[in-house]
Amino acid sequence: MATLNSLKQALRKKATATSSTTQPLSDTQYFHGLNIITQGSTVYQDFIVPQLTLLLAPLVNSESPISVLEIGPGPKSVLGYLPEHLRKKVGRYFAFEPNELFTTLLEDWFTRSPLPRLENPPDISLIDFHLSNEIRDMGKFDLILFCHSMYGMTPKRDYIKQTLEMLTEGGFVVVFHRENLDVGGLVCHKTASFSTGVTRVSDDIVTLDYFVPFIAGSDMHHAVDRRRRWFKICRALGRQEGDHLFFGSPEVMVSFNKYAATLPKLMAMVPLTKNKRVKSREASSHRPAAVMRAKKIQHVQQCVEWAREHKVGLAVIGGGHSGHCLRPNVVSVDMSAFNKVIIMKGERDPRSGSLVVIEAGCKTGDIIKKTMEEGLTVPLGSRPSVGAGLWLQGGIGHLARLHGLACDAIIGAVMVSVDSGKVLCIGNVPNEHQPADAVRPENEDDLLWALKGAGTNFGIVISVTFMAHAAPTYLIRNWIIPLDLERLKLIAPFLPRNCSIDGYIFCEDDQLRLGVTMFQANTTELDVEISPSLRNLLGLEMDAKTVNGVELFDTEMYMSKMHGGHGGGKTSSFKRCFFLKDIGDMRLADTLVKIIESRPTPFCYLHLLHGGGAVSDVDADATAFGCRDWEFACVVAAVWPIDQDDTKASIEAVQWVYDVAEKLLPLSVGAYGADLGPDPRDKALAAWAFGPNRTRLAQLKNHLDPGNVLAYTCPFLKTPKQKLVILVTGEHGAGKDYCAGIWASFISMNATRARAVSIGDETKRQYADATSTDLGRLLLDQPYKEEHRAAVHEFYKEQLKENPKLPKEHFMELVNKIADVDVLIITGMREEAPLATYSPSFPDVKMIEVRVQTSKWIRKIRRGCEDDGDDSEAKAAATFTFNNDEKGTDRVKSFAKRHLLPFFHEDLELLASMVPTIPNYPTPVDFRHVLNIVSSPNGLTLCTSLLKTHFAGD
Repeated sequence: MATLNSLKQALRKKATATSSTTQPLSDTQYFHGLNIITQGSTVYQDFIVPQLTLLLAPLVNSESPISVLEIGPGPKSVLGYLPEHLRKKVGRYFAFEPNELFTTLLEDWFTRSPLPRLENPPDISLIDFHLSNEIRDMGKFDLILFCHSMYGMTPKRDYIKQTLEMLTEGGFVVVFHRENLDVGGLVCHKTASFSTGVTRVSDDIVTLDYFVPFIAGSDMHHAVDRRRRWFKICRALGRQEGDHLFFGSPEVMVSFNKYAATLPKLMAMVPLTKNKRVKSREASSHRPAAVMRAKKIQHVQQCVEWAREHKVGLAVIGGGHSGHCLRPNVVSVDMSAFNKVIIMKGERDPRSGSLVVIEAGCKTGDIIKKTMEEGLTVPLGSRPSVGAGLWLQGGIGHLARLHGLACDAIIGAVMVSVDSGKVLCIGNVPNEHQPADAVRPENEDDLLWALKGAGTNFGIVISVTFMAHAAPTYLIRNWIIPLDLERLKLIAPFLPRNCSIDGYIFCEDDQLRLGVTMFQANTTELDVEISPSLRNLLGLEMDAKTVNGVELFDTEMYMSKMHGGHGGGKTSSFKRCFFLKDIGDMRLADTLVKIIESRPTPFCYLHLLHGGGAVSDVDADATAFGCRDWEFACVVAAVWPIDQDDTKASIEAVQWVYDVAEKLLPLSVGAYGADLGPDPRDKALAAWAFGPNRTRLAQLKNHLDPGNVLAYTCPFLKTPKQKLVILVTGEHGAGKDYCAGIWASFISMNATRARAVSIGDETKRQYADATSTDLGRLLLDQPYKEEHRAAVHEFYKEQLKENPKLPKEHFMELVNKIADVDVLIITGMREEAPLATYSPSFPDVKMIEVRVQTSKWIRKIRRGCEDDGDDSEAKAAATFTFNNDEKGTDRVKSFAKRHLLPFFHEDLELLASMVPTIPNYPTPVDFRHVLNIVSSPNGLTLCTSLLKTHFAGD
């Protein structure tokens, strides 16, 4: 599925190649084209309105009404989509709309008082917004808005710069535009993206006759054959579903305050890096406002002080692997000049005989090379070009099982505070490497804790002090065998800590393969013998060799042995990483196989990195890196030929990774934060990134970076105030497990950790053990499940005779055991009224019941056998009822969006906080004072707005 930008370029290229004469669109053509776009997309409700609502919050908190200038509003102002309490804050409205038809419709729209508290009638000018002193003298505005109205304005920098002079103190210029907005070095106050936008268009001649010229920006009205070629391009690039075409329509929001043009002030103090090249393909596609080359600590401080003074954000470049080290219209600080590695042999630390001080511009390969010359090493990652982002956010390498993560070896650091601009000395830093003006912060322990796993979020790190270890020699063995994850499950737990295995799931020659590499690290003589059990499981290795720490970088299987090798710059990739606890779990293994079978290109693969050992020795709350209890880290790698960058193939490959995330998150125990950034698709993964430490990290971020200077790092999301347990009930064959799985994935992808489990799985495991039944088939194979259903039921009845409390014990164990999620979805409940039975046992947990129902004949079809249930109503009413008669996932997801996600809506939580509970008033009644909403600030307005939003049309 190509994007609208790609379609536009292809259409214009075809027009140029055929020497076709074009003409501007008429007002009517523009009207119909815009109508097709707005009706075929959800960008207004999913992105534009939420972003405007956030941006306007500081303005509407003031007593005074706000003034708005909107350029090119079209037939209806976007302000009309805002919540009522925001629309009531608009006191003055001015607009420039050159389309006569749009102006007429806009004036008619205003007769219905969409902005009910305007002090004067709206002032709408039927002219273009142009560069002139006359426009500059119109007055001052709190909000100047370009909502998809800058197309054709060249250069955009000049138009925005003119509006900066028209802002009030604290006002904003806000631009909504398709991706790749270039504003020529202006610095944004805030920016947000909407990567998942999709536009749906009817595939018929009448619709395409308006849509295609609208996207191209011009018409070939008298060239029918050439326009048909345009239609052919449109159909070739769009994704066809039935009688509709779908195109990606990623959007950006960029806001500017009155300081957007102050970059020269910073450039006068700090040198500029021109044409900075970074490793990340994603980051390379961005146009930063500037890249400042900090050569000394004072330069970093000047960047921070400039950002704080002008209320803008900064990005930081270390090794350049991060997709957000360069951001559009944002200043990046290049740390490559800080490239020293200082080895302190014999430095007395209670835990180590030697320390290594590493500056923030160093690369892993340089560090390993220099430390190895002294017989030492630091447990870093497996790629030589990776920089400080690795060790500050975790750092999973081949020594992790022996020595822990890279961040675990950090004992001290020097950094520049983004709150005060001061140089901070944290933890154990050798005296000679403490800057003369460095100070010890009051919250030093908190900062050191945060640096060990989330260190890119709290300041700009200058150097880090590591514990060093003796440099080992590595024995590497490789196997490529038919895919069988059971072998990894059998091997992984029994390897000594100096050994680790990497697994690669990939497809070659139309066969699913499992590549296995075993790394054995020794500081003494290597044991080249391999155990007979390992030999029986894996067979004879392809090759084996002994390497040192530098040579180790060249032994990664995906670089040389898979698909002819992914090294040498022949391919591009996009990756995200998930932590998996039980690689042999049947559902997980089945999911991993289906994932690789769904790969969009032949080169995609899954890379499994061995955990446990020293990684798990550290308590989850001992460092910011809170995901500790995992067996393998699973890197989902989308790979495509480099000449397909920025094409339909690369777009689909990236989306595949996020589609995989939707499947893997409910089966995982965490996600790796090092890859994550401001892309809204990363928000769901970020909710899983820090284990139990989310709340503490969010609080520290607010305290240590109150201005959000480092806004483009892995986000810290609020932990829901209350856990939610969803009991999914219904007749056998209604689709309870199916719906529960979809709801868990959908909720997880909306930044709330969710997992679906069946209370009956434990019984099935015990039954399988007692009868030598195939557990995998019993869990996943529907006909096999039906074959054993009666026997499992009898087995369970016998268990109940021996222990009548078994159902409650199973339930209590399930809820108490899975503490790492925000939403637990439980199926397999046999009780007639499970909500009434179990909710009193968990007073601090919100518990609801969703009954899945469907017709008798559909249950019969789904089960493939006679139905022994009935359609009678259950005696106890459920919280919600879902009718599961239709095929597909759309209705299942829509139900979750409408009924389940609101439990975590921030405004609803705020409203709930306005209703205090008074226990035993009178005994045993808990009294809820609903009328307190009226006396709370903005309580009634918030309540009214939420009622209109959540019950529209009811």
